[in-house]
Amino acid sequence: MNKFVLGLRTWWRVVRDSHFADQVNQLHVGAASLKEQRKAGPKRSEALTLLETLQREGRFLDFVMEPLEGYSDAQIGAAARDVHRECAKTIHRLFDPGPLLTEGESSEVEVPADFSPAQYRLTGNVSGQAPYRGVLRHHGWIAAKCEVPVWNGKPAVSEVLAPAEIEVA
Repeated sequence: MNKFVLGLRTWWRVVRDSHFADQVNQLHVGAASLKEQRKAGPKRSEALTLLETLQREGRFLDFVMEPLEGYSDAQIGAAARDVHRECAKTIHRLFDPGPLLTEGESSEVEVPADFSPAQYRLTGNVSGQAPYRGVLRHHGWIAAKCEVPVWNGKPAVSEVLAPAEIEVA
């Protein structure tokens, strides 16, 4: 189909079908956004920046990617203690996590009628309508802040999580 006929058919459907018009508009907005992204160069995912930060400050990737066969439990435990301490400091600095619910585990709590599944995960015999009453098995976590470092490297290395370390003699 030639572009002129396609344009006329698209125009006519946009005029008659508001849902289709919204979809076409999203295509135009998306195309403009992609052009802006190409001009600015690729951005780095905040997830990669977080992972890179955990590696740099706590050697997180080195620990979880290391095959554990051949190490004793004591050796693994000693390494885990250092990684845990440094990664916990990083997580606290970036997110300041705290308990979502302040009641102690095994306490009876009420889940409100307008609860969000992002805030409460119901298990066990769930039936009927909220509000629900149940026993708190995990308090959940909530971030008091989110301060993931801003990455300002070159696009060519946007996926590098840790540099290769070279000892020069």
